[in-house]
Amino acid sequence: MAHVTSIVYRPKKTGRPQDRYERVPAERVQLAPFKGIVGDQKGGSTKRQLNIMLAETLAELGAEGFKVAPGEMGEQIVLTGLAPAALAEGTQLRLGGAVIEVGILRTGCARFEMIQGRPRGLVKGRLGVLATVVSGGEVAVGDAVEVVPS
Repeated sequence: MAHVTSIVYRPKKTGRPQDRYERVPAERVQLAPFKGIVGDQKGGSTKRQLNIMLAETLAELGAEGFKVAPGEMGEQIVLTGLAPAALAEGTQLRLGGAVIEVGILRTGCARFEMIQGRPRGLVKGRLGVLATVVSGGEVAVGDAVEVVPS
């Protein structure tokens, strides 16, 4: 069964260290509709509210030498047991009490390259997806993840 395995976020009013993504772990968070994680500096009304990755992909990247501890790839929520096809643009997923909609693939940036010390081209198509919150609610590590029928 697919489920949430990790949640991290960047609390508001924290610094932005150059050598890593500033993230703190959370066992549970509240997702606000069209905003993201409540209290997260990244949240807002853009289509970049959440960074979602699959645990299986993180394991592959870790085996290739990337830093993959929670938040080190810039992700916020990690899912496991979900088919990669479920992360197609436009797919809606129920995570605990919230529903998110998958957006575009994450591509990485110059900051990603600096933090990881490797070119972003090495992770092309494997950095997960950006998503928006369609219906808010609580999400906790261990919560079931399911595709919402269209």
